[in-house]
Amino acid sequence: MLFYLLKRLGLAVLVALTVSFLAYLLVFVSGDPAVALAGEGARAADIEMVRKTYGFDRPIAVQYGDWLAKLLRGDLGTSVYFKTEVAPLVAQKLQTTMILGAASLAVALLISVPLGVLAAIWRQSWVDRLCLGVAVLGQALPNFFFALLLMMLFSITWRILPVSGSGSWQHFVMPALALGYYAAPAFMRLIRAGMIEVLDADYIRTARAKGLPPATVIFKHALRNAIVPVVALAAVQLGFLLGGSVVIETIFALDGLGYLAFQSISNKDLPVMQVIVLLLSVIYVVLTLAADMANAWLDPRIRVA
Repeated sequence: MLFYLLKRLGLAVLVALTVSFLAYLLVFVSGDPAVALAGEGARAADIEMVRKTYGFDRPIAVQYGDWLAKLLRGDLGTSVYFKTEVAPLVAQKLQTTMILGAASLAVALLISVPLGVLAAIWRQSWVDRLCLGVAVLGQALPNFFFALLLMMLFSITWRILPVSGSGSWQHFVMPALALGYYAAPAFMRLIRAGMIEVLDADYIRTARAKGLPPATVIFKHALRNAIVPVVALAAVQLGFLLGGSVVIETIFALDGLGYLAFQSISNKDLPVMQVIVLLLSVIYVVLTLAADMANAWLDPRIRVA
C-alpha cells in the first residue's frame, strides 16, 4: 500500500507541476500581457514600463521559475483590478465554491443512487426506461437553462427561495440543484451498469439462496461492490463541479471562485486568473489522488496490480 501511495503521489506532483506551467502560460495566450495590463490606448513607453515592472522582458523559463518560487512562499501576487493581495481574495471566495461543489455532489448522488439501483433491479422495464429518461434529460438540459427555470419557479412564481446572493443556505439550493442534476446522469449509468453486473454474480445468488432479506442482498452485498467505481467518478465530478461553477455562480451572483473568475476575465486581471486556474487544477489532482487511495483501500486487487 505504501509503495502504491508513493507512486501515485509522485505522479500527482508531476501533474501539478505541469499544470502550474500551463497556468502561467495563460498570461501569454491572448497576446502581449504588458499591452493588456497597460490598457487600450496606452503609449509605447507605458507598455514598456509595464513590461519591465512585471518582468515580461525576461525569458519565460526565468519568469516561471520566479513565479513558482513566490507561489511556494505563499506570495500569489497582487490583483490588478481589486488592488489587493490575491491570496486572501481567493481564500475568501473558495469557501463559497467548496460549499456549492459539495452540495451539488450530494444532490447528484441523492438523485443517481436510487435511480441506478431501481433501473438495475427492474431492468428492461418501464421503471428502467423512466430512470434512463430522467438521466438523459439531465444531461441534455444545459445547466444554465435549468438554473433559469428553477429561478422562475422557486423565486418568481412561488417566492420561496432567494434569487441571488450567498448569505444563507437557501441561496445554495437552486445552484446545487442546477449543477447536481447535470452531474447525476454519469453516476446513474455507472451505478446501473455495476449493479446489473453484480446482481448476476455467484455470491449474490448464494446470498439469496441462504434466505437473506432482499434489502440486505441489494444494499449490503450488491451496492457495496458496485459503488467502488463511483468513488473515482465522484472525485472527477467534484473537480468538474468546482471548475464548472462559473456560469452558475454568475447567474445566481454567488460570491465564489466562479464569479471571481468571471470578473477577472472581464477586467483582464491576469494574476487572479492564473491562481484560480492553478488552484482548481491542483484541487482536481488532489481529489483524483484521494479517489485512487480510496479505491485501493476498498478493493485490494487495485494495489496488488
